[in-house]
Amino acid sequence: MAFIIPLKGITPQIGEDSFIAPNATIVGDVVAGKGCTFWFNAVVRGDVNSIRLGDNVNVQDGAVIHCTYQKSKTIVGNNVSIGHNAILHGCTVEDNVLIGMGAIVMDHVHVSSNSIIAAGAVVLSNTHIEPGTIYAGVPAKKVKDIDMTLINGEINRISKNYSMYASWYQEDEVNETR
Repeated sequence: MAFIIPLKGITPQIGEDSFIAPNATIVGDVVAGKGCTFWFNAVVRGDVNSIRLGDNVNVQDGAVIHCTYQKSKTIVGNNVSIGHNAILHGCTVEDNVLIGMGAIVMDHVHVSSNSIIAAGAVVLSNTHIEPGTIYAGVPAKKVKDIDMTLINGEINRISKNYSMYASWYQEDEVNETR
């Protein structure tokens, strides 16, 4: 059963039609929209500040979302994929974004819509990711602009796939989290 833990009188709020894997952990001041998915070993810790997730956000296996006490909240828009073992910390991510596997997005980063953070990238504090771009490397730098084909072919495809995967678990009544 998933760990959904109230803290300091605040219980996480998860939107309808969401999937939470049996060993995902969601703590404190977390509000997630509808159709979100929280996969195995994902941790969303709203213990020191607030975390807000839009609709259709998938937090893949081992990903961590956290924030900084009294300094930075984490805000994630709609249709965002947060790859396996990625870390979002005290940042803002707009709509239609792919955060690649193992990427790290630090405090006060702003990731604009229709962007991709490549697998393994480290986005340093206070970086602004331009809309419609790919950032990669350590530290992350802009590597190219993306066209609508890539947005539809990757960002939207991955988001839709994770909704489909969640339905497999719900059909088999594996989701016993609520």
